[in-house]
Amino acid sequence: MNAILKGLAGLLLASAFAGSALAETVNFGIISTESQQNLRPKWEPFLADMAKETGLDIKPFFASDYAGVIEGMRFGKVQLAWYGNKAAMEAVDRANGEIFAQTVHANGTPGYWSVILAPASSKLNSLDDLLKCDKSLNFGLGDPNSTSGYLVPMTFIFSARGIDPKACFKNVTNANHETNAMGVANGQLDAAANNTENLELLEKNQPAAYGKVKVIWKSPLIPSDPLVWAKDLAPEAKDKLRTFILDYGTDRSKGDKAHELAVLNELQWTTFRPSNDDQLLPIRIMEMTKSIAQAKGDAKLSDAEKAEKIKPLEEKKAAYEAAFAKLPQG
Repeated sequence: MNAILKGLAGLLLASAFAGSALAETVNFGIISTESQQNLRPKWEPFLADMAKETGLDIKPFFASDYAGVIEGMRFGKVQLAWYGNKAAMEAVDRANGEIFAQTVHANGTPGYWSVILAPASSKLNSLDDLLKCDKSLNFGLGDPNSTSGYLVPMTFIFSARGIDPKACFKNVTNANHETNAMGVANGQLDAAANNTENLELLEKNQPAAYGKVKVIWKSPLIPSDPLVWAKDLAPEAKDKLRTFILDYGTDRSKGDKAHELAVLNELQWTTFRPSNDDQLLPIRIMEMTKSIAQAKGDAKLSDAEKAEKIKPLEEKKAAYEAAFAKLPQG
């Protein structure tokens, strides 16, 4: 009997240790703005420093699209992630995510811009040129969960004019920023969505391709990307991660500040700042604006059906705008 009890005790102890080890593993989700081959070497030094400083087992989690990282968090396979704002909104709303920090661009700007690219030799020089809508052009949108590649152009270009891209262009594709930029540079796309951060990477890494593209539209400012963790991540792990990330590259850091700033620079960032879910309010306003415009332009709906559909959207938009107006600006 004693042997049996000892055996059970051993199994329980082993199970407890296994559970503890599992809780100490943090899978870090990285959205697919570029190929994994390009992303991995930029992120590995940062994640290695994170593991060393926090004592947590930090593992990168790559997926072929943004939805893969969002779903990874939803089903407990991702505990911490770098998202764009649109993807972060989906993670907060559908995957039990919570924003706790925000990236800051290496040049100190508070955000970045969505752009539309066309070949440098193209006759397309403006939105008026692009939106002839004679179905003669091939156009590249971003990932459906991308802020700059999808939500912003859909809101400020297409929905604002009551235009369905699929009815406007010969072909519409969805791809990451890198693929869109190269598609334009190589003449496979007549125009495509991108952003200013990816253009900087293109200029640095592929200057020949950069010389083959031009910007024909630039959006309003987009808030810098957030870092999101799963709400149910252990409080001790949250404390370690928050301290590491907000101290990284600062005078508070326990590591080599110069090294850390160099690591962040490879990611096009400087030191992080604290944030929360309120960062998403401008993105939520954009989403409602897009949805309202699409409902107004939906020829399948009667005026009464449109009014019924639009009313709750306008109420949500007004609530988001009121909340945003109460936030400190600047």
